[in-house]
Amino acid sequence: MRRLDWRSVAYIALLSAAFVIAVTASWRYGARLDNAAYDYIFQHYSPAPWHTQSVLLAIDERTLDAYGGMPGVRKPLAEGLRIVAKAAPKAVAIDIILANAVNPQVDADLAAALDATPNLVLASQLLTDQTWEDPLPMFRGRAVLAHVHSQPDANDSVVRMVPLEKHSGRERRWAMSLEAFRLSAGGPQILETPSDLEVGTVIVPIPAKDVIDRVLMAPGDGRLMRVRFLPPNMSIPALSLKRLIDDPSLAAQLRDKVVFIGATSQTENDRLFTPFHERVPTNGIEINANAFETLAQGLFLTDVAYQWQLLFAMGLTLAAGLSFRYLPGWKAYAAESVVLLAAMWTPYVFFTHQRVFSFSMTMFTAWLTFVTAAAYYHLVVRRNWLKERSSRERYQQAMHFVTHEMRTPLSAIQGSSELISRYALTEEKRKQLSQLINSESKRLARMVEIFLNVERLSAGQMELKHEAISVKDLLDVCVDRTRPLAERKHIDITLHPVPEASCITGDRELMEYACYNLLTNAVKYSPQRTQVTASARKDNGHIRIAVEDQGIGLDQKEVKQIFQKFYRTRTAEESGEAGTGIGLSIVQQIVEQHGGVIEVSSQPGAGSCFTLVLPAAAESPVPTVAERH
Repeated sequence: MRRLDWRSVAYIALLSAAFVIAVTASWRYGARLDNAAYDYIFQHYSPAPWHTQSVLLAIDERTLDAYGGMPGVRKPLAEGLRIVAKAAPKAVAIDIILANAVNPQVDADLAAALDATPNLVLASQLLTDQTWEDPLPMFRGRAVLAHVHSQPDANDSVVRMVPLEKHSGRERRWAMSLEAFRLSAGGPQILETPSDLEVGTVIVPIPAKDVIDRVLMAPGDGRLMRVRFLPPNMSIPALSLKRLIDDPSLAAQLRDKVVFIGATSQTENDRLFTPFHERVPTNGIEINANAFETLAQGLFLTDVAYQWQLLFAMGLTLAAGLSFRYLPGWKAYAAESVVLLAAMWTPYVFFTHQRVFSFSMTMFTAWLTFVTAAAYYHLVVRRNWLKERSSRERYQQAMHFVTHEMRTPLSAIQGSSELISRYALTEEKRKQLSQLINSESKRLARMVEIFLNVERLSAGQMELKHEAISVKDLLDVCVDRTRPLAERKHIDITLHPVPEASCITGDRELMEYACYNLLTNAVKYSPQRTQVTASARKDNGHIRIAVEDQGIGLDQKEVKQIFQKFYRTRTAEESGEAGTGIGLSIVQQIVEQHGGVIEVSSQPGAGSCFTLVLPAAAESPVPTVAERH
């Protein structure tokens, strides 16, 4: 089995950490985002229309104005119930707390009307002291008591669900919507299991406790059911109680319906917000009617089990990791875009199948793992790619160096060997050519070694030599090597006196190459019968080695670019001198490896002065050329 390298282990660890952070953030801070996404989907998803099975008998402003407000509502309520009972509705649910006596005659009349109403549900309320506020015994009769509490979210006060049961000690009340549904179905007993409720043949898939219950349920709440509110293009039919009393024939609208009776007046305090109406409050009786429609239509919105959401989030993390691990460049980002779209659309797709999926978990996971994988790609994978590209460029530079710097010694070797092999030469001439071949071969070997050493130093694969170098000896050697080239162009090359004690520390061969390159460049790009001057002096702990010519010169733009690899000035190209522009780049690398810098002063047509500024070595005896050999 192939073992993972440390980079792969680090990558997996980073993605795992991102996954844990995303899940934790979703758990602790994702409620608002989940609610916003839930409401957005609710508002933009259009379900198939259905025939409502409920009707609102509204105690509206018209009714309250006619009967003196809520204190006088019991008399019209009694009249309305007698009319409703004749219409034979399936059930009647009254969302008014009849806990106090008002007028003996009016109360007796209302009690008789309530007793004559079949399948009646009366409202009961759990007070803050955890005691039930029930209707007076005279009103209960055969009625079923049910709670009318909604469950506004603590973050934004929007009602998205209702508790199907509420407890106070050993006493329990089912929700008004559930009791109305049970009575409309013939009054079967409600059977309980840990995972659902059974009402006759209908299974209500609301577990006794789930993840949402543990987070959102207040003490005494149980089995939170998400309400499938009717979309704006649908509505529960509503009938004013005053209109019904004025025109009893309207009761035909109530036949075989479940009638919800409650206050809808704007002056009442029973106003709540829903996902469809986050800015316009909705009355409590309408919320109970919507909860009933959810039960009657079987439109249950159930939450996807938390473990499946975790598994999906793991899949998103795996997809992000594999995208950036195995796909190059834009393909990785394209694949991750698909992952992000999948994360964004998953809650909507589940909602269309009446399942609720956490939006915050999918988005937190998708985005955080995407950022983590992309950052790793740029910081590690891209760094490796840049390193490989740098190695490739160094190889190409080596090839350019071979074609440029080695052309002269190779030509000398090739020409001398051809002369020896093709012509009958005197012994003295053969000896001269053999010595030339030998010297040029050694020169070629030194050039290759110098180039490779510079590259190794730049790549950190080689330590710089630290030997004492006499600046005077260094310049003497380089000037002597350059003089034959200068003489061919009738250029006078002059070395100003160098103080004997001037010395630097470093690699002699590399420094010889740097100085020799500056001198040969000065000769190559200077007109005939001009002068090239080499000098050195001490200056505040540094040695300044200068090579000055009277050549073609450079403008300021060219001075800034002259040390770029393969850069050649226009005038250099036009001079006819062979070159690839790599020499000065190598010189710069050598000088920087020795802790120095190169200064350039130049004017077009007036010549240039290249100055190597290097740290001076501590004063100590420096071996001369004779002593070294």
